[in-house]
Amino acid sequence: MTAAPHIVGVDVGSSSARAVALDADGVVTAVSIARYSAAYASVSGQVDPAMWLSGFQAAVSGLGVGTPAALAIGGYGPCTVSSTGEAALTFRYPVGDPSNPRDQHAAQIAELRRLSESDIEPVLQWDWLIARLGGRSGIQSVWPGDQPLSEFGDPVPVGATVGTTSGEFGLAAGIPLVPGSNDGYLTAWAAGIDRPGLGFDPGGVTGGLGVAVAADRGDQTASYGIPSAVAGVQIVGGPVAAHGAMLEWWAGLVGRGLEELVHAAASVAPGADGVLVLPFLEGERAPRWNTELRAEIVGLHASHDVGVVTRAILESTAFGLAHIARKVAEQGAVLERLVCCGKPSRFPLWTSIKAAVLEVPVDIPDHREMAAYGAALAAGAGLEWWPIPGAGRSGDWPTPEVTTIDAEPVAVYKEQLDRFIALGDAAEARTMKRDVGGSE
Repeated sequence: MTAAPHIVGVDVGSSSARAVALDADGVVTAVSIARYSAAYASVSGQVDPAMWLSGFQAAVSGLGVGTPAALAIGGYGPCTVSSTGEAALTFRYPVGDPSNPRDQHAAQIAELRRLSESDIEPVLQWDWLIARLGGRSGIQSVWPGDQPLSEFGDPVPVGATVGTTSGEFGLAAGIPLVPGSNDGYLTAWAAGIDRPGLGFDPGGVTGGLGVAVAADRGDQTASYGIPSAVAGVQIVGGPVAAHGAMLEWWAGLVGRGLEELVHAAASVAPGADGVLVLPFLEGERAPRWNTELRAEIVGLHASHDVGVVTRAILESTAFGLAHIARKVAEQGAVLERLVCCGKPSRFPLWTSIKAAVLEVPVDIPDHREMAAYGAALAAGAGLEWWPIPGAGRSGDWPTPEVTTIDAEPVAVYKEQLDRFIALGDAAEARTMKRDVGGSE
């Protein structure tokens, strides 16, 4: 009997590569995660692209499902790669305006040329990987509604086949290759964020909040936005810098696993006994867009233990999302329901805190690696199993089943959210004083 065809999507992230296999009904048949070596997973923002290629190969090999009918790759950004594969700069590298991806790409190109002392040809991360596997070079995948980037090659739509595998890197020859997109776009696609009021948090090392609005309101609602997979819908809000990284940093510092830490936090009452964290471990993106901010733990006392601080960190990530939600709500983009993805979705306590702070139901997909699922949707589009993004309507693409956590508002969270924003404002004021050479 011939096995049913399956497709593979890979999300090449900042700390690991994640691969999923889907059948034609959108059912996940296999999942594989390959973490990079700590030596490569640098926060400096300067990366050896070989890390991504080896992580991709390990993740796909780990699926153990045989030859796919098509393969698609997505990744993270803004990220610029030298077409020769000698170097890459990610959004963590301190150049360009962090609130403007186009400006960051332009600044990354200039910096790569300065570092290499040559006129490098820039390419997007996932397009570089596609070319290394045997796909067309000199192209850039473009999400519908976005304008192509200058110097990044000829535009092709996300979901279009751009060649086949050459037979290297442990893959059979002749597999159709399909470019994906940025992990935020892919997660929103997989989560079905295609109607006003729906929102998502991609989770992972960073995280963030996107809220869907009618496209004719997008420019009025926020400075940062991405098009939905459905024409006429815009997703506003933005990514944060280090929500997942803040918890991982704390776990490494105290030498305990995430499960143990979250279990300890569960015994602490909401509000963390007044302890509040500003999770600006790598500066902050939305809604402050200030790379000079630094993380803070406020209100700490000798009586507090690891559970209290962990609880405060979990709550801080919810406050960060709520700050974005408050900003976009001021201009009419109201969050009514949230899809929570990635690592936070593994922990009911973490997602219940987000539901309580945001005061909306939170859906937890049965499949956690939603950016990889979105990449697989691109692979299926390349086979015409379903439309490419921008060419379909709500419900035209499969999405994983979800479990819903209902919102149970907590009074102390309203107070803590206001305090979180006020402390962030004060921290930002201090960075402005430093910028002008003043004293604090």
